[in-house]
Amino acid sequence: MKSDSIAFGVAGILFGLIAGWVIGSQQAALKPSPAAPAQAAAQSEPNAQPPAQLDEAKVTAFKTVAEKEPANSEARIQLANLYFDAERYQDAIQWYTEALKLTPNDINVSTDLGVCYYYINQPDKALAQFALSLKLDPKHAKTLLNVGIVKAFGKQDLDGALQAWQQVIQIAPDSPEGQAAKRALDSLRSAHSGANAQKPGD
Repeated sequence: MKSDSIAFGVAGILFGLIAGWVIGSQQAALKPSPAAPAQAAAQSEPNAQPPAQLDEAKVTAFKTVAEKEPANSEARIQLANLYFDAERYQDAIQWYTEALKLTPNDINVSTDLGVCYYYINQPDKALAQFALSLKLDPKHAKTLLNVGIVKAFGKQDLDGALQAWQQVIQIAPDSPEGQAAKRALDSLRSAHSGANAQKPGD
């Protein structure tokens, strides 16, 4: 399931930088692009993994299947995954979009598409795509986890990020997503004492 690696790849890169971003935004009104936290993490972590090399043989094979079988969504998903892993997000968007036309209720593909929008600095489109995912399943933990990431880093909406991560914890507290959300909340609270844990009236 591609959304596992996407959600946790994004989360693993960004959660360690949440505290620094909050402090920086208070001091200098920073508004980093989505790529900025990932780039900073790559620079600060000597063992950071480089993007996967695009396997051209697999790409060719899956494209051949996709051309011969217009209704084959799996070939399109696999193509999108290959491009995503190689950080070729525009190409991934093309194939996730084609796959969604064939399987519009595939929540994982929908969420993966949203993550791609985030990586090309389109946080509003990312959040709109996540909203479509949540219409399919309002309790989809991976989607909610990514909503928090995009709100925190793409929109500088800390309250929105807190709410999204709290939902993850409420829905699946012992899951990997729930644990990641707890770490994110702890980072925000320790760095930003004024951050509200809950919306008024909740």
